[in-house]
Amino acid sequence: MPLFGILLSLIAFEIGVTLHKKWRYSLVNPLLIANILIIGFLCITGTSYETYKVGGDYISFFLGPVTVVLAVPLYKQIQNLKKYWVSILTGICVGSLTSIFCVIATSEIFGLSETLMLSLLPKSITIPMGSVVSEQIGGIPSVTIIAITITGITGAVTAPIVCKFFRIKNPVAQGVATGTASHALGTSRALEMGEVQGAMSSLSIGIAGVFTAIVAPIILKALA
Repeated sequence: MPLFGILLSLIAFEIGVTLHKKWRYSLVNPLLIANILIIGFLCITGTSYETYKVGGDYISFFLGPVTVVLAVPLYKQIQNLKKYWVSILTGICVGSLTSIFCVIATSEIFGLSETLMLSLLPKSITIPMGSVVSEQIGGIPSVTIIAITITGITGAVTAPIVCKFFRIKNPVAQGVATGTASHALGTSRALEMGEVQGAMSSLSIGIAGVFTAIVAPIILKALA
């Protein structure tokens, strides 16, 4: 029943939110906690992923509309966008290229198959766009979705730590870095960091996705 997957997701996430409010540590991330609880529940009870996915797909369906809603905080920061648009676009493009070349370099170092490499290439863009890009370039969408999820959770957990370690204090830079590297999941953390960070991160999601969709096939063709 679809209700099973929906309720399990909501309960697991609510537990994650409660724990995060109590301890306030970056590692106690609601999304990370929810994923651990859901995987643990499925393994302990012997419930198949396909059974859970019947309801989980309903939640995934709203990823697209939710991404569009992120334009609201961006509109509120339109002045910052006008002021720093060159730096913002440069940061997003450089970040997207870095992600692509890191995947290619890592695949060469560890001897990953071409199919796996192509599946990991769109790891830093949203699931709706990433799965389509993966299919177009010859990857496996299901593997891409897993990579995108892990990337997003990692970004959501480590974004404040990375910004603090490298002394990135400008809220615009924090938002662009978080959104470009870890898409919507990272943006959920950026919104907690501040309104400016959330707005810039939501902008980065869309631009990074479009940029990757256009540039990735060109890079692959040039390296072939």
